[in-house]
Amino acid sequence: MAFPRFLLLFVTAILTLAQFASAQEWTRFRGPNGTGISQTTFPPKFTEKDFAWNITLPGSGHSSPAIWGDKVFVTCTDETTAQRIVLCLSSKTGAVEWKKEFGSHTFKKHGDNSYTSATPAVDADHVYVCWNTPEEFTLMALTHGGVEVWKADLGPVVSQHGSGNSPVVVGDRVFLGDEQDGPSFLFAFDRMTGKVLWKTPRKNAKYSYASPVIFTPKDGPETIVFTSQAEGMTGIDPKTGKVVWQIADLFNSRTVGSPTVGNGLIFATCGEGPGGHWLVAVRPGPEGKAELAWKVVSETPYVPTPLAQGDKLYYWSDRGVVTCAHGATGEKIWQEHVPGSYYSSPIVAGNIIYNLTKKGEVIAIAAGDKFELLGQTPLPVSEKCQASLAVSRGRMYIRTYTHLYCVKGSGGQASR
Repeated sequence: MAFPRFLLLFVTAILTLAQFASAQEWTRFRGPNGTGISQTTFPPKFTEKDFAWNITLPGSGHSSPAIWGDKVFVTCTDETTAQRIVLCLSSKTGAVEWKKEFGSHTFKKHGDNSYTSATPAVDADHVYVCWNTPEEFTLMALTHGGVEVWKADLGPVVSQHGSGNSPVVVGDRVFLGDEQDGPSFLFAFDRMTGKVLWKTPRKNAKYSYASPVIFTPKDGPETIVFTSQAEGMTGIDPKTGKVVWQIADLFNSRTVGSPTVGNGLIFATCGEGPGGHWLVAVRPGPEGKAELAWKVVSETPYVPTPLAQGDKLYYWSDRGVVTCAHGATGEKIWQEHVPGSYYSSPIVAGNIIYNLTKKGEVIAIAAGDKFELLGQTPLPVSEKCQASLAVSRGRMYIRTYTHLYCVKGSGGQASR
């Protein structure tokens, strides 16, 4: 019997979608548009056979990997000299394809920060890296072969704790926030030339470590969203740099975790000192308006970025309290404590949520209406960990202070 044509087309479409999901590039902090979502499946607990490779990096740091095709880009530093290092690795073997070193000097920063905490952004042509000294905030574009294409100096940096916010590339532009204790701006650069396309002044307060996201409403213009204590949450026209909408008096402390989007809302947090202060959900509306949809003031994250999947929002506090809530209302579905303390942000792969403790243990929990701790995997080397996990082309990348691990996945949709 001939295979029905509609079934053949259906199966082909499913296989194509599965292949696309498995092959997604991880282009920035927390992947495409900072969502932290992948369809690749991994076991809830890793054994030696699950690791494709692991390497010792030629320096330390807290930046997460960015991946394009078979290339993994990561930054690290020599903490004694503040020399910055950009690495390109083979995703298949972990072999170093090239290494570029950039001289610098040490300066005062928070003990939990590093000189390379910003995650690179990557597109088909370039990898974009940034770092700072008190005298200069540097954004640089390199080819996939390691050739410097352009370099921009955003000016001096005034910050109690150093920097750590990451660039993002959307279309033909690279966006970077520079909201700090001193003169503050938002920037858009031509990704090919480094030309400043717009520069929007901002009020200054405590340094914002949040990286922006794109918000696309059902009706109305697309905006790029920035958060900071001084300016609250702002939707910026990515073409002109002009403010489309804003809620200014939104945060009472610094923004470290980045905003994330889901179901017509934008979720963001603020905090200081020992932990998070609150989490908000903002609903942008028509005609340049936005409203606070809901707010939570208990067990919210300070450093980890929330995770929106479907109609649910998961937020993972620094001290290991994980909450699953209805994204539309903030109503709790469950709240449980998991082992460890955290600076890393959770990601979801298939239907399992993963995060990395400060001491180097991968925690896996079920994504869904019921809490379930699925696995705890201590990494071979126990050391401090603050980077977030990355997933691309069927592999998970785990960056610790001085190591990078690669875990093999199975691709497709998750099953347990």
